[in-house]
Amino acid sequence: MPNPGAKSLFYRKRHRLSRDADYKAVYRARIKKAGGPLLVFIRPNGLPEHRLGLAVGRRVGRAVDRNRIKRLLREAFRHERSRLATPAEGQAYDIIVSVRPHAPLPLRTYRTLLVDLVGRCHREHARRLRRRGEGTHERGT
Repeated sequence: MPNPGAKSLFYRKRHRLSRDADYKAVYRARIKKAGGPLLVFIRPNGLPEHRLGLAVGRRVGRAVDRNRIKRLLREAFRHERSRLATPAEGQAYDIIVSVRPHAPLPLRTYRTLLVDLVGRCHREHARRLRRRGEGTHERGT
């Protein structure tokens, strides 16, 4: 008997950031938080599902190490996608995870870091929206 919750654990093409313009838009939003070896950037995408982009440079290590870290981060995203913060009901974020040089960590560490950093970015985004809303209200009076 298949697990009914297993459907949400797929990592499909629609869950990936692949276009250069998408990456640039997330970086331009300038909502980022760092923790441990990861730096997370987010931007609301207006879509019903989160999308993940990875930035793992050569400084991180050999190709074998970089690919292992990317596999672990995709797996962490796959498992935690439903727990990640969302900007509004029915919307999601484009998320870029930039990796600093480090030895590969256990999957549970990446899962914890991903949820924590996206949550911190979400709070920063909400704070900016409140500030922007208060600023426009004050100008209107």
